[in-house]
Amino acid sequence: MSKRNLAILAGIGAATIYGINHTLAKGVMPMYIKPFGFIMLRVVGAAALFWAISFFGPREKVEREDWGRLLFCAVCGMAVNMLAFFKGLELSTPINSSVMVTMTPIIVVILSAILIKEKVGWTKAIGIAIGLAGALILVLYGQEIRQDAPNIPFGNTLFIVNALFFALYLILIKKLVDKYHPFTLMKWLFLAGIFINAPVALGEFLEVEWTNLPIDVMAKMAYVVIGTTFLAYLFNLFALTQLKASAVSSFVYLQPVVGILFAVLTGKDALTTVKIGAASLVLLGVYLVSKRPTPGSEAA
Repeated sequence: MSKRNLAILAGIGAATIYGINHTLAKGVMPMYIKPFGFIMLRVVGAAALFWAISFFGPREKVEREDWGRLLFCAVCGMAVNMLAFFKGLELSTPINSSVMVTMTPIIVVILSAILIKEKVGWTKAIGIAIGLAGALILVLYGQEIRQDAPNIPFGNTLFIVNALFFALYLILIKKLVDKYHPFTLMKWLFLAGIFINAPVALGEFLEVEWTNLPIDVMAKMAYVVIGTTFLAYLFNLFALTQLKASAVSSFVYLQPVVGILFAVLTGKDALTTVKIGAASLVLLGVYLVSKRPTPGSEAA
């Protein structure tokens, strides 16, 4: 199998892991671990795993001029992105989170236009508007009252913050992916993530009563650390070695399919007319943003 096909499978694998994560992570917060404490667990666990496997990769030294970009990528991808998502998941619902993350490709296009002056044609502009409209409906949708979702509008807003910083991470890390082995990048990114997250996350991490955790809760935590953090980040980084950032971000389209099916089948969330309508707008917007321009049409 070619490396490109393996990269596609890696992207699909990461999206599937993320899709299941929406429900599993929600199930342990905040009763057993608060969201910021969960992030501390993620970065510590992932750092340990990546440093362990780094001995099987090449011994590379990160050049001085690349440390600034690497640290900023850690802020975007291993701190703000994670903190916003897990806090949003505590406040909102698994279906909302799986829909809102599909904003990432739209944000990638917007940031590409701003940062690298990529031209945005009418098709993409309309797609951005439609997608943002769908996201706005979910953000403002506060009529649903659930004990496990105390502030859905604010939680949905945090999902947009998550998508923004994950998009930044994908764009900025690409240059480093072309230069360094994935093991090298991941071990330093997550090590930096420990120190970046510690000021806001260490307190909640220390509150966890580890000896009183049920086995199923520990299994869900292990899934988040090993699957959602270690494997998914590794899969995405490998996919970036063969695909563009915009292509890797497009795998996020699978998340609402997996996330909604898993949430509904396990009885952890339910579909409503508003959720279906908002999700349809977001996905239509993403489709228009990602659509390849036909020859002779306006560049997008």
